Amino acid sequence: MEEKKKYEVTVLLPAYNEEGVIGSTIQKIRALHPNFEILVVDDGSTDNTMQEAMAAGANVWPHPYNIGNGAAIKSGLRCAQGEWVVMMDADGQHQPEDIARLLVHRDRFDMVVGARTKHSETSTHRDLANWVYNQFAGYVTKFNIEDLTSGFRLVRLSVAKQFIYLLPNTFSYPSTLTLGYLRSGRSVKYIPIQTKARTGKSKIKLLKDGTRFFLIITKVATLFSPFRVFLPISLAFFATGICYYGYTFFTQGRFTNMSALLFNSSIIIFMIGLVAEQISQMRYDRVE
Repeated sequence: MEEKKKYEVTVLLPAYNEEGVIGSTIQKIRALHPNFEILVVDDGSTDNTMQEAMAAGANVWPHPYNIGNGAAIKSGLRCAQGEWVVMMDADGQHQPEDIARLLVHRDRFDMVVGARTKHSETSTHRDLANWVYNQFAGYVTKFNIEDLTSGFRLVRLSVAKQFIYLLPNTFSYPSTLTLGYLRSGRSVKYIPIQTKARTGKSKIKLLKDGTRFFLIITKVATLFSPFRVFLPISLAFFATGICYYGYTFFTQGRFTNMSALLFNSSIIIFMIGLVAEQISQMRYDRVE
């Protein structure tokens, strides 16, 4: 039986209805890196994305219906044949010329991420949202995160596979992967890149997906560093209880039920955070 061909690098492109740009993207990658595997995971496209990708010479793994961007990444990690995997968008935002810039750092870092600079062709509201996410994730991980949601990144396949079970099926897989690497003691390197405006209409809706994504980021942060989330809330309740008790003591000369409720809530939230932190530590038994 013939063995599967092994590659040094797999370029993984999750795609959904990208027939207008997928072919040219693959051709650019092939021209720059003819010996790399180019793997397209077609996430249930309703147009000719799969046919265009195959015609351009990529290996294609199709989903029977649309599952999600994160699900496409998980399928790609399971199917990739390269030792290293470069994940990038198939909508024309990421430049194939930047792949080589990621690979320069592969021997020193576990993950290399392309961080979008202010010169990138991105919308103002997304830049603001990304800044908020970066600050929150940086607080949780105690690491300077320059672009939490960037989908352009390089990982070693054997390491990334250890985190597949944690990755969601949605657009938030980059944040989960980043926090997972940092929380387990892996090294992450950011390099500045400039992205272009995507070809075609964005799949992300500002209000609907923005709110959902913020909730996902919060859940991801709680998943990896719960005490960093629970402790400030507990302290806030405790401080409010102290202030309210001081107010009622000097104005009414008594300790009120509201002060007791605030103190109790502070203790309960603290204990829940402590238990969640222990559960989070136990989860890393699955990661080498």
